[in-house]
Amino acid sequence: MSTWWRTAVAGLRKTTEAARSYHTIQAIPREITGNRVSVKDRAQGRIPAVVFAQPNPSADGDGGGGPVRSVSRKHLLTTERKQIQSILKSIELPYFCSTTFPLQIRAGSGSSALLESGNVLPIKVHRDTETGKLLNLVFVWADEGTTLKVDVPVVFKGEDVCPGLKKGGMLNKIRASLKYKCPSEHIPQKIEVDISNLDIGDRVFMRDVKVHPSLELLSKNDLVPVCKIVAAKLDSTE
Repeated sequence: MSTWWRTAVAGLRKTTEAARSYHTIQAIPREITGNRVSVKDRAQGRIPAVVFAQPNPSADGDGGGGPVRSVSRKHLLTTERKQIQSILKSIELPYFCSTTFPLQIRAGSGSSALLESGNVLPIKVHRDTETGKLLNLVFVWADEGTTLKVDVPVVFKGEDVCPGLKKGGMLNKIRASLKYKCPSEHIPQKIEVDISNLDIGDRVFMRDVKVHPSLELLSKNDLVPVCKIVAAKLDSTE
């Protein structure tokens, strides 16, 4: 493993572990569904949620490739709105949906009886289009040994020293995220693309992006560019 990757993994692991320890999502079961029930839950300061087992992309039908979840691992839940809002203040979208969290399912509000626990990955956050109010959440179980499909946000670094930008060029951000098949223990919260050495006309392709060796890019063409430094548009008279 290269020095670059050891340093990156250490930093990512420290950040992820801190997020996990601080943000253990608390939830309670809900047995009744429907719009009226959901409205009542939200009025009581709770957010309807569901957590299920995503089919394991690495499973080959013989029990390999991580644990196979039973139907009992699918749960209809409600979570505390204040807690989810607090998490979203420190881990903003879209990074929230590329971060795993511990989940504890209690027997009821304020109960110490633990029914189920494990790591989960948020995959959908539904909001009211007008007010932005949280409506419901969808999670997938992300216990160690499972492999998940994750849409990982792309961030760009090195803009302050990029030769092409210093010459007056512009950064064309072609892809905002990249989709990978990831072991749950190596899901990156974000992918950093270094543009510090790019000149005008240079590109960074999907295959050039550095990620953990266990990640598999879910694209048929890894020559699709992630970004490009383009020349500033000339005046129409020129």
